[in-house]
Amino acid sequence: MKEFTATTTIAAPPEAIWSILVDTPAYPDWDPFCDKIEGELGLGNTLKAFSKLSPGRGFKVKVTELDENRRMTWQGGMPFGLFKGVRTFTMRQAGDSTAFELREVFSGPMLKLIGGSLPDMTEAFQQFCQGLKAHAERGVAGN
Repeated sequence: MKEFTATTTIAAPPEAIWSILVDTPAYPDWDPFCDKIEGELGLGNTLKAFSKLSPGRGFKVKVTELDENRRMTWQGGMPFGLFKGVRTFTMRQAGDSTAFELREVFSGPMLKLIGGSLPDMTEAFQQFCQGLKAHAERGVAGN
C-alpha cells in the first residue's frame, strides 16, 4: 500500500466546502495542479482528471461515494483490482470551522511494479488543501 494525505482546517462550513468540491469544472480555478476534470459528477459516474503531475494524461475515476457535506470518494485503476487508487475527500465540523482531509491510497498486486512510477503527490495534495481553503474562506468573507 502507498498513501498520500493532506489536511487543513477551513474557516467555512462543510456546505460551503462541499459546493466547491462538487463543482469539478472549476477545480483549475483554485487547484494549482489540476488542468481539468471532464465528466458529470454523480454517484456511479466516471470522471477523467488531468493533472499537471502527468501532463496530457487523463485518469479515469469512478465516483463511488457521495455523502453530502461529509465525504466523497473516487476510485480508479486496473481491471480485477490489479492496481487501485482510492481518493477520499472528508469533511467534519470542528467548532466554527471544518476539518478537511484529502487522502489517496494505492493498492493491488501490481503496486510493486507501478508504485515506483507514481509521482510524489505530497506537494500537490498540500496545494489542493491550501487552494480549497483560500477559495472557501474568500467565499465566506464575501458573504
